[in-house]
Amino acid sequence: MKLTTEIPLKAQENKIDYASQVVLLGSCFSENIGAKFDFYKFQNLQNPFGIIFNPVALERLIVRAVDNIFFSEEDIFQHNGLWRCFEVHSELSSLDKSEYLTNLNTSLKKLRESLCSATHIIFTFGTSWVYRYVGTSATISDRTATSFDGSKGEIVANCHKLAQKNFKKELLSVEAILNSIQNISEKINAVNKGAQLIFTVSPVRHIKDGFAENSLSKAHLISAIHQSLSLREQTKSVYFPSFEIMVDELRDYRFYAKDLLHPNTTAIEIIWQKFSAVWIASKCAATQKEIAAIQNGLNHKPFNPKSDEHLQFLKILQQKIDAIEARYPHIEF
Repeated sequence: MKLTTEIPLKAQENKIDYASQVVLLGSCFSENIGAKFDFYKFQNLQNPFGIIFNPVALERLIVRAVDNIFFSEEDIFQHNGLWRCFEVHSELSSLDKSEYLTNLNTSLKKLRESLCSATHIIFTFGTSWVYRYVGTSATISDRTATSFDGSKGEIVANCHKLAQKNFKKELLSVEAILNSIQNISEKINAVNKGAQLIFTVSPVRHIKDGFAENSLSKAHLISAIHQSLSLREQTKSVYFPSFEIMVDELRDYRFYAKDLLHPNTTAIEIIWQKFSAVWIASKCAATQKEIAAIQNGLNHKPFNPKSDEHLQFLKILQQKIDAIEARYPHIEF
């Protein structure tokens, strides 16, 4: 007796292995999957500008990276003592203006290099709901220098906890999202024709927008992605059904975290396993098993760290680490 409806998945040809260069961009779910890439020591870059939820904000960063449009003083502002930028996540904020600009542009260079060399780029879109900045310098408490002029109504990546009066909330149309996806694909194709683009929609529910509104938001994302794929049949663009696996195959609150909105560790592991079946080369299985054993060994907490038994355990563990690092020079524990 089947107790779930399984999402049919087809293994892809251009699989990820330990020689692959993977870039993951988008919502917090991209970091959940990115953590798996980190655990198994695959080469990857995750959200150099922090979590970005909407496709328009992602597009803006990719255009910046590909076209070498560096951040300047006009792109940042000061609020509550911290320098910030509407194009990036608040976790990047800094007390020092010069340091902040340097960090932003260093991350931009790193993103460009990674986009140019990536074998696989995974985009996870979180929401179609966006906020346009409609404020002015006078509406921010500290001195402001920003290219996000309220008269232009720029869509932001992060509101940085500014007063709501500074923003106008709206739902991106399917057409607007489609345009962003096409621009993202074209920009990447201009610098890296061989990159495999993988699009997915985050299964995290944005209930603060409303239940029906969240469903509409996800529907716009899914519709735009599939329309894009139909327009780009000859390119390396595909869809992975993270959202569908969560809501159709794992449709039970036992797969959610305590907030009942985010997938829990069990759900993330199941989705990772399904992603692996589609995208991770089978030849990596043995290495992944070795690395998992090492990771578990490094996390082991002995009762007596100075015991002969534990010292012998550490010696064997180091031998395993040395063997892996000799085969894969990029791997470090």
